[in-house]
Amino acid sequence: MHISKLKLVNYRNFKNTSLTFQRGVNTIIGENGAGKSNILRAIRLLLDDNMVRAAYRLEESDFSRALDQWQGHWIIISMEFEDLSPDEAVQALFLHGTAGIDAGPISKATYNLIFRPKKEIRLKLAAVDDFDYAELKAIRDGLTIDDYETIFTGRSSADFGDPATYKRIVGDFDFCSFSDETEFPEIGAKVPGFLSVTKEVSLTFIQALRDVVAEFHNNRTNPLLTLLKSKSGEIDAAALVPIVGQVRDLNSAIEGLEDVQSVRKHIRKTIKDTAGETYSPTSLSIRSDLPEEAEQLFQSLRLFVGESEDGYEGTINELSLGGANLIYLTLKLLEFKYQREKMAIANFLLIEEPEAHIHTHIQKTLFDRIAYEDAQVIYTTHSTQISEVSNVSNVNILGRRGAFCEAYQPATGLDPTQVTSIQRYLDAVRSNLLFAKSVILVEGDAEEILIPALVKQVLGLSVDELGLSVINIRSTGFKNVAVLFHDTRIRKRCAIVTDLDMIFFDTTPNPADGDAMAARKRKAIGSQTAGAHRKIDLDAFGAGNGWVRSFYATHTFEVDFVGAGNHEAIVRSVDKVYKAPATITQATTDLRSGLPHQSGFRTLTMAEQEGKGWFAVLLAQTLDHQVVVPPYIREAVLFAHGAFSRPLIIRILHHRMTCSRRTDVASHARLKAFAPDLERFRDQKIDLPALRAAAATALPGDAVHEFLAGMT
Repeated sequence: MHISKLKLVNYRNFKNTSLTFQRGVNTIIGENGAGKSNILRAIRLLLDDNMVRAAYRLEESDFSRALDQWQGHWIIISMEFEDLSPDEAVQALFLHGTAGIDAGPISKATYNLIFRPKKEIRLKLAAVDDFDYAELKAIRDGLTIDDYETIFTGRSSADFGDPATYKRIVGDFDFCSFSDETEFPEIGAKVPGFLSVTKEVSLTFIQALRDVVAEFHNNRTNPLLTLLKSKSGEIDAAALVPIVGQVRDLNSAIEGLEDVQSVRKHIRKTIKDTAGETYSPTSLSIRSDLPEEAEQLFQSLRLFVGESEDGYEGTINELSLGGANLIYLTLKLLEFKYQREKMAIANFLLIEEPEAHIHTHIQKTLFDRIAYEDAQVIYTTHSTQISEVSNVSNVNILGRRGAFCEAYQPATGLDPTQVTSIQRYLDAVRSNLLFAKSVILVEGDAEEILIPALVKQVLGLSVDELGLSVINIRSTGFKNVAVLFHDTRIRKRCAIVTDLDMIFFDTTPNPADGDAMAARKRKAIGSQTAGAHRKIDLDAFGAGNGWVRSFYATHTFEVDFVGAGNHEAIVRSVDKVYKAPATITQATTDLRSGLPHQSGFRTLTMAEQEGKGWFAVLLAQTLDHQVVVPPYIREAVLFAHGAFSRPLIIRILHHRMTCSRRTDVASHARLKAFAPDLERFRDQKIDLPALRAAAATALPGDAVHEFLAGMT
């Protein structure tokens, strides 16, 4: 038995989303604040016996922030199980309240937590006339969290993720339309407490490792103490009697020491001399505090660990952060092992962000081996090392969508061959595309190095600040990766940046050509043909998919870069490539010629001589804020990013103003006059077109205008 689906409606930062899970190990990844901890908490509210009481005490803060007003709405956490055992006890549990009504053994079941207004409130809402907004507002404004109830149900068929179903059962708040019915059979039968699923399954939760030492010092959370208590139930009580007796004898011996008794007498005398007989304690003793109860004896035990080869063993607080976290994880995994031995109908292990302070090699090794044949493991992570060893078919990706977050399953709808190709590709470097807010796929080192540099120079923001990941495919096999970005998989923007490789010099065969030139001409002709076919293929691939779009260099990155007007940036790198004065002079002349067959050819020659990656590194060092971003790259950045917020646009313009002040004294007056326009834009007193017009006057001819024109 394993969890196959988790659906969340109006819960915390999730408005309406579903996660799918497989047998074995499952990974949940996402940026900070995407809701990874909330997912684990939702699972625990249904399956963790320690959390059931919390499930009955949901708060206002548990409602989705995407709701304009929480009052009246429902929270639904729905879990689906698959591969139920045909065992009679298991079938009895689910047939009572959490399965379908089909005859015979069941293999699939549902279990729901529903947090809804109490019946008297539902009756009030049902009595509201359509479009009677005043009455609806009066009822909702008077609701508090005390007017809500929590129920656990099963045998449900209602899909609350379907807006029509939600409006039919809960109500349509936009039109003040509420059903006269207050009970709907399709939400499922209530599950009585004595049949709670939490009593039948084993669940171990390993929380995020932020203060391991504190966990060990707290008897309630100390994993060593938990293990010892678990085992102590199997120890014969009679076996502890001699130990307790020895402790008592030891305490008495310590208390009876002559020096101890002498100090006790001196303390008593000093108190009486100071406070007098009336106000002095009636008795005072010095006793050994060695525990004499079995549980207290266990609490006094401490773990000592050695990290170095010198033989020294220290306490947990003496270990490195990584060492302490590794020990904590190990003990919690052992706790899980003990739990599994109790023969529950299913075993679940939840691990929250386990990578903290653990060496990357340990991360990969630990989570490559963490699978248990008889248990389902679900963990959240930021780590590309851990995600590398995750099966892409078992990954849920959390992403932000404005005021709420949603989950994506990257392998949905892909055939096994495609999944295998993607799995091989997602190594530790490239798996960061799963964490990105949006991606730009490029085919080579030059784009990977220079696109971030161009963005930083022109916009004053790094690609990381913009939430863009530039991923080097190192080939033109873009579709193998871009297939991930789709309405049914990862709903994030993916820009493909590639070359058309159109010929920019005369390729007519000439008997005077040397072997190298003849080969270059043949290659150019072949590349142009391949580029044309690639465009047709990629355009067809992206047709109808709003998440993927391709952008093309007319020739190649280097040729289009110099052709955009960046010849002086390349001129500044000439003496780093060539040493001979004559060659430097000729190269400079070629680059400044304005003729593509000369400037483009020279740029390519320099790149090939240095290696395109190294040449890109050299070129990045020569760039300044006046660099011109080739149009196809600018369009790719604008598409991948999507809408720019007002604060972001203001930051970009502040950067351009700073650059202008530094390089053009004459701009100071214009920029001073432009500052109030920025304030008005910040205060939403003018719109983006008005700001563009003001910026054109304040920053005439500036590189930012092409970006502003494409921003929404």
